[in-house]
Parts: sequence; structure tokens; C-alpha cells
Amino acid sequence: MTTVESRIAENLTRIRARIDAACRRAARSSADVRLVAVTKSARLEWIEALVARGVHDLGESRPQQLLERAEQIAAPVRWHLIGHLQRNKVRKVLPVAAWLHSVDSLALATRIDGIATELGLRSRLLLEVNVSGEASKNGFTPAQLQANWAALCGLSHLEIGGLMTMAPFSEKPEESRPTFRGLRQLRDHLAASPGARQLAELSMGMSGDFETAVEEGATMIRVGTILFEGLPE
Repeated sequence: MTTVESRIAENLTRIRARIDAACRRAARSSADVRLVAVTKSARLEWIEALVARGVHDLGESRPQQLLERAEQIAAPVRWHLIGHLQRNKVRKVLPVAAWLHSVDSLALATRIDGIATELGLRSRLLLEVNVSGEASKNGFTPAQLQANWAALCGLSHLEIGGLMTMAPFSEKPEESRPTFRGLRQLRDHLAASPGARQLAELSMGMSGDFETAVEEGATMIRVGTILFEGLPE
């Protein structure tokens, strides 16, 4: 085992142990939490080492980099676009991305639905919600999402799997809890509406606060920095 492989194996073991502990605190099964490895700043050999250790969900923030990475990685993986998607990039990304995490408007969802219809695809996506209300963040406000919910549910070539959010940056993970709890409560409210979809997925939590997110119901956590700790810049 190379130094890179050994370091990534150690980091991954430590992260999975933290996921397991958070799940025990919340009386959840670790099998219900999917680790999405954010590879935007990772070297190719690091990504290959992750995949070799059984990590098959990889996330990229930029559409172009996702497309380039998908060509470089031969192993079967599921690509997640976790960053902003411009409407003019939809056609290229849809055939490659297994999940779109950041659908932040009815206009974008409608564009995706139209392209998916043309390509004969059914796109799996998450709706990004700006729970914290920060001006610097994208996403539906909770009120906007509820107002647009019927129209979103009427888009026939979309599989709306759940919701996604980002908590405000803080050195204290506990300060993220209200944001994560708010997303879960919004999901539960929408799921109880007439004709609602299942909305099984909650994508929330990153390297600094994923344990809090798991305790609040995250089914996908987006982790990058701590996966690659100890590796050269």
C-alpha cells in the first residue's frame, strides 16, 4: 500500500467511525447515510485510492470539472453535481450526473425537465433550500419552495429525491443544527402535502459539521477536506 493509499484509508476509517457514532446517538442505521466524496481539489491518484476503498459517490462543484473527471475515472462511480448549475450547461451534464444537488429555482428545474424529455432521461435531483436566509447563498427560500411545489411536482421527467442545504460557516458544528433541523422539518411538511413525493434524501453536512447533520437526519453528507488530510498540497 502506498503512502497515499494508507493515508486515505486511515482518514476514511476515521470518518466512517464518526458517522457510525453520530448514527448511534440518533438511533439511526449507518447504512442510511451516503458519503459523497467531494473531489474538486483532489489529485487523480487520490480519487482512485478512494474508489478502491469502496467510495463510489463522487461530488464535483463545477460542471466542466465533473465532465473531465468522469472521463478520467474508469471505475463505475456515481457522479454528484453539488455546485451551481447554469441552464446552458444542463444538456452536457444530465447524461453524466447521477444526482444534481443544487437545483435552486423553478426556471432551472423546468429547463432540466425539458432537456431530460428530449434526451429520454429521467433526472434525479435535489432542491437546494436557503434555510439560513444568507444573502450569499443560492436556493429557494422555504416560502418560495412551498409556493412552487405544485409546479415542481408537475414536471414529468424529474425525480425529485429530496432537499439540500448548506449551513452558515462556523467553527462550532452545533451552530449548524437549526439549519439542518429546518431542512428536515420542511421536507416533512412537503412530504405530508397532497400528492407529495417521498423526498427520502436530505443532502446536508460537510467536513466541519457532518456529524450534526447526521444527527438531524442527513442521508447524504458532502465531505472533502478531511478525506485528504495529511496529503501533500
